[in-house]
This record gives sequence, structure tokens and C-alpha cells, in this order.
Amino acid sequence: MDADILIIGSGMGGATLAAALAPTERRILILERGERLEDSAEARDPAAIFQRGHFRPKETWLDAAGQPFNPGNYACVGGNTKFYGAVLLRYREADFRPLRHIEGITPGWPFAYGELEPFYSAAERLYRVRGDAAGDPTEPPRSAPYPFPPVPDEPDIAALRRAFAAQGLHPSSLPLGVDLQAWLARAPTTWDAFPDTTGAKSDAESCALAEALRHPNVTLRTGLRVTRIRAEGRKVTGVEVEGPGGPAILTAGQVCLCAGAVMTAALLLASASEAHPRGLANASDQVGRNFMNHNLTGMIALNPFRQNRTVYEKTIQFNDWYLTGGPEGEPLGNVQMLGRITGPILAGEAGLPLPLARWMADRSIHIMAMSEDLPDPDSRVMWRGGQVVLDWRRTNTRAHDLLVARLKRAMRRAGWPIVLAKGFPKSKPSHQCGTARMGLDPATSVVTPDLRAHEFDNLYIADASVLPTSAAVNPSLTVAALALRLGAHLAARPQ
Repeated sequence: MDADILIIGSGMGGATLAAALAPTERRILILERGERLEDSAEARDPAAIFQRGHFRPKETWLDAAGQPFNPGNYACVGGNTKFYGAVLLRYREADFRPLRHIEGITPGWPFAYGELEPFYSAAERLYRVRGDAAGDPTEPPRSAPYPFPPVPDEPDIAALRRAFAAQGLHPSSLPLGVDLQAWLARAPTTWDAFPDTTGAKSDAESCALAEALRHPNVTLRTGLRVTRIRAEGRKVTGVEVEGPGGPAILTAGQVCLCAGAVMTAALLLASASEAHPRGLANASDQVGRNFMNHNLTGMIALNPFRQNRTVYEKTIQFNDWYLTGGPEGEPLGNVQMLGRITGPILAGEAGLPLPLARWMADRSIHIMAMSEDLPDPDSRVMWRGGQVVLDWRRTNTRAHDLLVARLKRAMRRAGWPIVLAKGFPKSKPSHQCGTARMGLDPATSVVTPDLRAHEFDNLYIADASVLPTSAAVNPSLTVAALALRLGAHLAARPQ
């Protein structure tokens, strides 16, 4: 065998799982189809990133109508966390139970928040999270404080925090994984959507993978694309890969799939065989279904007579409407700052002339509304003709529209009277999850609560695809906590 444990993907799930398993001394092989991001001038150049698309992946997916689009998914060591906003929020305790929303009821999880809580705390330590649990009425119980104090508000954001509080809202510090001094030493930009090429952001490569690779029993191989997973009976027998050396088959005692919600589902579907005509681990026909991606709306709140003097901006949130706020008390969602939008960013994202974009960006505050996307079996990832097909069907849009309206009103009351809003397009699946969800019933789920595929004894999935619900917070920390929980489970099993 090439390894005792083979991990496909080096993003939040794969890297964290490797870090959890590294002390066991088992031979761990991590496969990554991309390469490490090297530092470059483009890494902190907003025009290169947002106007010229320097880091955009060279990949095309199809939508439900067969139209091609370039997805916002990155194939590199560390995965999408290299570009993420470094928000590391826990799901709220109520998110693990069935919740009634305006447009439906979420199914709940196969275990309660308390089962995952110790792993949330461990993940916060591993990812060096900076935060403060005070002030948020939805903050769930915790067994340990944040390992570091919160990233400080800049003066204009401190003023916005006070303006929200004056309205009776409860703004609190966003839990963030960023070494602010080290980040700003490289260049005075926000970290949101900028690649981490110096280790100043707590991404999967800089934290978990670095910890795993300290152990001689852990190996990372890059530039290897897994094209198919082989199986016989209840055992995965190998993975087919393509790389610079040509095609090969790699084998391991246990295989852990951590390629992300879209690519994990696509790989399982692409591994169809005579014994598994619907795809691997898909006797339930649930692989690829229940794709969720949050309802996200970004806002530019403008005041022609005020200046935004911030550099990074992204430090506060509020959850007053997270668990209530609908016509009959239904949940609405989370509000959090976006990273600082500058003129070049706005010009690239909105197609505005640069002088106008600079004027608007320098006189506005940038914030986001995020609502839960409910699981829908017809919202799905498919594999057709060797290509990913994404048929994302948004849900819970009435709740999101109400959240957006409430936030617009709050921004106007805070002194930013002109509020422009734009929903995130389907070509930016930034919080994708749900395509191989966990559950107790093999007929309605893909993996067990211990993340093992129902149909196999040695195939596990540890990424956002297993999430039964999307909640209304960024999924990164929950993926890390689940990976640590799986690592503890596998470490306790005999080889």
C-alpha cells in the first residue's frame, strides 16, 4: 500500500484531518491537484485580482441550462481557505436542531451541538482564532475562551459599532483567523478575497497542514488529480490519479475524501461502475443532492459627506435577527462586515469607471447579509460528459429579502443614507455544502455521523459536503471541527 490513510484534498477538511492524525504515526498521504501559491506582486494587487482575474481558476462548470461559467473555486494547497475572509464562526446551538423557517423546516443534525463543542475549541486553537464571546446573544456554550483577543476595530468601524448599539442591536467581534500585524506588514489591504502567500492568514496550509507536515509520517503530493475511486464489495481498493508522471493507481487502508462539496460529489459520481451505476456511495441517490450555498447580499452604504478611512474593515457582526425576526418569529440570518472595498475592487466587481469607483468606495461602508439556504434534493451537483453541472436552486429567499431590508434600514440610521445592494451570483459558490450529507438513515444520507460512507468500511468524507444544514454562518470552523472529530475517531480505531 502507498499509505495507511490517503486524504484527497488539502483544504480545510483534508489539512485539519491530517493534523489530527499525524501524531498516530500512521503513514498519511495527502493528494492535492493544485500547487502551493507563491508570493508575488499580484497577491496584494486589487486590480490584478478583481479586474484581471490573475488567480481565477482555469476551470469551467455548466449550469442547469448547459451554459458554461468559471467557478470561484481554487485548486491549490490550502484550497479555498487561501482566499477566504478568515471568519471562523461556530454554528449556533439551535442550528443542530430542526428549525422552522419562512419557507420550510431544516432537518437538524444526527447529534447535538455539545457533541461537536470540544472540537470547536480545538479548532479555534489550531487556527489561532481571535475573538470575544461577549455581546452576541446567540453565542453558544463554550468550554474554552478564544485563544487570542479580537482583531481591533478601526475608528470608523468602532463608530459603526456604536451606531448599531444605539439602535438596540448587539454588535460583536467577528472571530477571525488573521495575524493583523503580519498581514499589514506585507501590504495595507484587507484579507478578504486576497490570497495568503506569507502565512499571515490562518488558512488550512498555514495552520493545519504546517502542523501535519512536522511529522515524518505525513507526505503531501501536489499536481495529482484524482479521477476515479475504485471499490470492490465494501472496500475502496484504490484511487486513480493523473499527474506529470502520467496515470497511476494509489492504494491505502483508508481513504478520506476532502475535495469540497462540489468536487467530492463529482468524484463520487464519476466513479460509477457496473456495481455502482449511480456513482460510488450513492445507493441512496443522495450524492450531489441538497446543494446549499447561503443567500448572500453585499451592500455599499454611501454617504457623500463622510470618508471611510479603514484599511481592512472586517471586524464586526451582529446576530439579532439570526434566530428570529420573521413574520412569525422565523430566523433571518447573520450580518457581518465585508473586507474593505477599494476603488480598484469596486471597478472590477461592478464594472464602474475607476474614478467613480474610487469616489464611491472612499465614501461608503461595506457590509453583508447572509441567510440560510435550506436543503433541497433538486438543488444538486451532477457529472455529465466529464464535466461538473451545478443546478443550484436558491431557497429561503423571502427571509433573506427581509434581512436585507432590515440591514438597509439599520445602515441608514447609522448615518449612511444611500444603500446599494447586490446579491452574490451563482458563479461564486463560496459557502457550498450539503452534497454528501451525514445522517443515521442510509436511505436519506451518504455518510454516518462518524463520516463513514454507509456503503463502505474504509471510505470517509470530511468536508462541507457532509453538512446536513448550511446554517447562516461561514462553514469553515465547522468543517475543521468535524475533521478533528473524525481524526479522533480514526485514531481510536485499530489499524
